[in-house]
Amino acid sequence: MPVPGPGYAITVRVETPPSSSAAGDLTSAVGRVGGVITALDVVESHTDRVVIDITCNALSAEHVTDITSTLDALPDVAVRKVSDRTFLMHLGGKLEVRSKVALRNRDDLSRAYTPGVARICQAIAANPDDARRLTIKRNTVAVVTDGSAVLGLGNIGPGAALPVMEGKAALFKKFADVDAWPVCLDTQDTEEIIRTVELLAPVYGGINLEDIAAPRCFEIERRLREKLDIPVFHDDQHGTAIVVLGALRNALRVVGKDIGDCRVVVCGVGAAGSAIIRLLLRDKPGDVVAVDIDGIVHQEREGLGDHLQWIAEHTNAEQRTGSLHDALVGADVFIGVSAPNLFGAEQVATMADSAIVFALANPDPEVDPLEAQQHAAVVATGRSDYPNQINNVLAFPGFFRGMLDAQAHSITDSMLLAAADAIADVADGERLNASFIVPSVFDTTVAPAVAEAVRRAAEEG
Repeated sequence: MPVPGPGYAITVRVETPPSSSAAGDLTSAVGRVGGVITALDVVESHTDRVVIDITCNALSAEHVTDITSTLDALPDVAVRKVSDRTFLMHLGGKLEVRSKVALRNRDDLSRAYTPGVARICQAIAANPDDARRLTIKRNTVAVVTDGSAVLGLGNIGPGAALPVMEGKAALFKKFADVDAWPVCLDTQDTEEIIRTVELLAPVYGGINLEDIAAPRCFEIERRLREKLDIPVFHDDQHGTAIVVLGALRNALRVVGKDIGDCRVVVCGVGAAGSAIIRLLLRDKPGDVVAVDIDGIVHQEREGLGDHLQWIAEHTNAEQRTGSLHDALVGADVFIGVSAPNLFGAEQVATMADSAIVFALANPDPEVDPLEAQQHAAVVATGRSDYPNQINNVLAFPGFFRGMLDAQAHSITDSMLLAAADAIADVADGERLNASFIVPSVFDTTVAPAVAEAVRRAAEEG
């Protein structure tokens, strides 16, 4: 199922004798081992040799080795250098700080710094709310992590999490002109994280919690919301729930079903799954059945923690028991935020007619999308190489833009639902079909639409 992609893009510099077949021999060699060439450039040409840069996509680090070894094994061909284009992009980090004001002379310096800045400090001391108007607080978000649950990598720590948080900050700027900064904390103690964020909060207009393991993330988010006067958004929960709900609304439009008549199976009840369930319940589905590693969540199941107990009390009206496969029988919708390769086409076939399958585990979904398409009417994944990518970048930049513009102090379900509606509406209309239920992450109308919807919801209370 996986295909070569830009995440493992390399440029291989090779030296070869000049001949009319040189380029063809090189491209054929890469193709034989499954590489996908995206560029071929002659960088040096001599009477006895040419130097060529071959840029191609691979599947993995091992696949990169296969490609380079195959090229090096060609007669009279020598591999000079292999450059990993992803590592090159990250070299030196992806962020920088630039001044928004010119400092051209003494007058500029006197206003930006001493003595003029003292007047601004005194104004904020007299009226602390002025910090939102007169400092970076009005447009700045802290992207906070402890590195305990990073992407599909798990507990890799704060330093290794930093590239992800840098990327998140870059997306904030690209899509919504929000200035975000990584805050990677060298602790996984709940109390230390809460206190640290509380101490640094005066600089920021919002907090984006990221890649903190469940169940600690629930308590951290809840208590920070109680303590801070700025919005606290946990993207693994709220961002995912927003995009899933927006996509589901459009998927139901495609298949002509009403959510009130649908049974929805949610597989995975960590941060993302729990938030999806809580927001989904606001739309009053026919029923929601939650499934985790131990099977269907129901009230009689032993060993439920607090958050699973809440889910058991608010879902599974018929008190179904059994496995994920049992839960899928007759279900209208599957939403997976769990683990790869949990079921196949035969289980999708047991679902209701015109079934909807959101298999969002990354990089490998719960079911092969091609298998799911044999029986499901609408299929979505978290991957960029299939239609209907459910990606949080559709939500969080515009969501924070709207909160910052409204100078919001907290987040409400109304704001989350407004964001989901905005995403759905961008993809609605004549373009809506089974392969297009959410807009592209590069659709420049998405973030402004989400921002406006969130701003209105915030101002309406």
